[in-house]
Amino acid sequence: MIHIEHLHKSIGSASILNDVSLHIREGEVVGLLGPNGAGKSTLMKVLTGLWKADSGVVNVCGIDVPAQPDEVHAHIGYLPEQNPLYADMYVREYLMFIARMRGLTGAAGQTAQRSNSAAVEHLIDRVGLTPQADKRIRTLSKGYKQRVGLAAAMIGDPEILILDEPTTGLDPNQLEDIRALIRELGKQHTVILSTHILQEVSAICNRVIIISQGQVRLDQPLTAIPDLEAAFRSATN
Repeated sequence: MIHIEHLHKSIGSASILNDVSLHIREGEVVGLLGPNGAGKSTLMKVLTGLWKADSGVVNVCGIDVPAQPDEVHAHIGYLPEQNPLYADMYVREYLMFIARMRGLTGAAGQTAQRSNSAAVEHLIDRVGLTPQADKRIRTLSKGYKQRVGLAAAMIGDPEILILDEPTTGLDPNQLEDIRALIRELGKQHTVILSTHILQEVSAICNRVIIISQGQVRLDQPLTAIPDLEAAFRSATN
């Protein structure tokens, strides 16, 4: 599903990713761990086609991402760390707008408006936004704004969800709600969850990839790591 070989990416004179190789299979929920500045967000932007690798193979769902960056967008839902919401739009209105931007269409015989509406209503219910659907986004709590971002990433039912620090700034109740939602999404999607919170990975993921100084330092199933904190310290020192 995701195939990366010998990936290099620099910004200016700074090497951000250095000879990264990894393979992610369908149905995995992968925790992408690393200290700040390790290269996690850069790797996600390369995977989504937003940034182009300097060299190496980046293949997602059979698509050569550097050669066909636009084509990969239909297969990936991306929630960046800075959730890019239009704060003055209503929740339902915003999700309909995203559906139109992504060119979502439905079954034969349905108008685009009708099929988009049905898909958006399904997502609103799935992420627990029904009571907030007719509210302006700026009036929502941080936790509900994250739900809106997740719903937007899920529009079009992409095979892969890439989530960059999705629980940053949440209170404990919101944190558990979003974790539970991501665990549920992991039953139907391949998920890459970037975070620096070890408890997040333990609660959600079945595989751990640790990046430090632009290189993969550890890549193992969570069950093979008896002490994630000790493994993280060892991999990042």
